[in-house]
Amino acid sequence: MTERFKILIRLCIIIVSLSSSILKAQVLSDTASLNMIMKCVACIYNFEFDRAIEISNQVSLKYSRQPVEYMIRGMITYWQNYPLTPSAPAHVSFENDLRNCISLSDEVPNPVDEAEYLLTGLCARGLLLMYYTDNGLSGEAIRLTKETYRNIRRAFDYTEVYPDFYFFTGLYNYHREAYFEVHPLFRALAFLFPKGNKSLGIKELQIAASNAIILKAESLYELIWINGGFENNINHAFGYSKSLHEQYPANLNYLGEYIKYLLLTKEYDKAETLLGHSVLNITNQYYLAQQTIFNGILQEKKYHNYTLAQQYYNKGISELTIFGEFGNEFTAYAYYGLSRISERNSDKPDMRTYRNKANDLAPFKKINFDD
Repeated sequence: MTERFKILIRLCIIIVSLSSSILKAQVLSDTASLNMIMKCVACIYNFEFDRAIEISNQVSLKYSRQPVEYMIRGMITYWQNYPLTPSAPAHVSFENDLRNCISLSDEVPNPVDEAEYLLTGLCARGLLLMYYTDNGLSGEAIRLTKETYRNIRRAFDYTEVYPDFYFFTGLYNYHREAYFEVHPLFRALAFLFPKGNKSLGIKELQIAASNAIILKAESLYELIWINGGFENNINHAFGYSKSLHEQYPANLNYLGEYIKYLLLTKEYDKAETLLGHSVLNITNQYYLAQQTIFNGILQEKKYHNYTLAQQYYNKGISELTIFGEFGNEFTAYAYYGLSRISERNSDKPDMRTYRNKANDLAPFKKINFDD
């Protein structure tokens, strides 16, 4: 799946979320139950899976055959196996749990519960969409996108009900405008989507990052993606990445983002120190592959050891192969590095070849570590 198509799909993606809405209506006033679920989600984001499973089992006993049971289970599976790919056996239970969640959440027992069940369906469809698009499963993504978009538009009616809805509206408002600015050839399709507002979208995401019950982490992550990619504001993206890492220090995805922006802001000593500390007791192959490429950037940029940097870049590319499209972003960073080294060696054919490979894979061509 091309990156352009992924970004268009992103207009309709709702990144993983949980809210008090996934419970029966009477649970909204049950502070103990709500706190238990919030604690479970916090443990999931911080990779404390044993504790998350323990709390999840308690939730299952109390709310058997309710959407919350399946949603929490799907979240645990997703993050425990991150990055979740179609080759991983866990993808079967992951998809089954979220499909069960969607089926149950679509059965609104009472019109007054519509907002709650709307959020339930959105969170399950959104996590599935993220899985499909990140793995290049375009057919499944297209089918699910059609129904997800309709629900996103309904979310605008409920921002005053739950602050988490500002994440959804902010996501739409920003990307509805940003996509067609970045890809003017698709501007003829703009009439299919009601107008958005980039500034408002960012403000709404900031509200969610500060006030959302569960979606603070996802809102921060989206603000990183927007500022680092579309806005090309590396310093703002760095600030959000630092905050996200500090809130969830054991989350390897957030750790990788933070190190990436340390390197982009030329904080090489801090990045190297964090890389040295984080290597202990980590077995996640995807993060270790990122580390390999980060070490290549350090060798190239800080130590000017271009031979060793080249070795790291090639090793990182090889290590990321097993992750398919999930590894495209960091593979691109390695190819950008190999292109720069080839240019130093006056090897123009390889310089152009590597640069073209990088541009084909990179989500944003301006994030390339050239400076």
